[in-house]
Amino acid sequence: MSEIKAADVKSLRDKTGLGIMECKAALKETGGNLDEAVEYLKINSNLKAEKKASRTAVEGLLLTANNLMVEVNCETDFVAKDENFKTFCQEVLNYCLENDSKSIEEISDDLESERQSLVQKVGENVIIRKKESIGGDNLYSYIHSNGKVGALVSLKDDNVELGKDIAMHVTASNPKFLSPEDVDSETIEKEKQILKAQVEDTNKPEEIIEKMIEGRLNKFLSEISLLKQPFVKDPSTSIENILNDHKNSIVEFTRIEVGEGIELEQKDFASEVQAQLQNS
Repeated sequence: MSEIKAADVKSLRDKTGLGIMECKAALKETGGNLDEAVEYLKINSNLKAEKKASRTAVEGLLLTANNLMVEVNCETDFVAKDENFKTFCQEVLNYCLENDSKSIEEISDDLESERQSLVQKVGENVIIRKKESIGGDNLYSYIHSNGKVGALVSLKDDNVELGKDIAMHVTASNPKFLSPEDVDSETIEKEKQILKAQVEDTNKPEEIIEKMIEGRLNKFLSEISLLKQPFVKDPSTSIENILNDHKNSIVEFTRIEVGEGIELEQKDFASEVQAQLQNS
């Protein structure tokens, strides 16, 4: 077989975005035929992408536009900073904006070819994980500088500075509910059981124990409720007071943190090495 030309390797890299060694091996496998090499890589890239799909992706980025925020995951922070990964994230956001009625599963299916191509470029599993949106006419967003945690906020009346401040606060303080009245009964009951366990051995009168539980429960409800939280930029006041000062109110909010809720698989070192050998 004739020697593989550097120009052909470069051309194949430009077409597929894959590494030099993979492109060179594909050209050798196909006798230097560029078109056949492209097809060869497509088939083999899919196989490799499927192997990587079982690996846990807990890193990644958030992107936002209009009333929408998307989360795309990868395995390491190194890849999260890769320009190919960032470009794919932007493509996902743009596609979501153009197809806002589609579910995250449908969007993932539509962009599967692009995802698999990226997997081959970066060598890690990549997942389009979340697409969240909120309603309202006055929408504001904030994403922390590391790109891993952010929030969307909708206000009753337009106020750009206030909206951005509250979105930043939601990002930093992670409220679970808008007000204590919005906290569900299951969350309240679970916390009550925890508080009872904490005070049951205090040997105090029953009425004192009940007051202790009530006080600690109210504190807990305030801590997880956005309106009652002290404002991160000025802890001497609350979000509720700031809104009252501006004669405004919150319609809706949401917060996303990259990888939140994903359980990391625990492996010993020997298992990790063996897994890498099997996936190589």
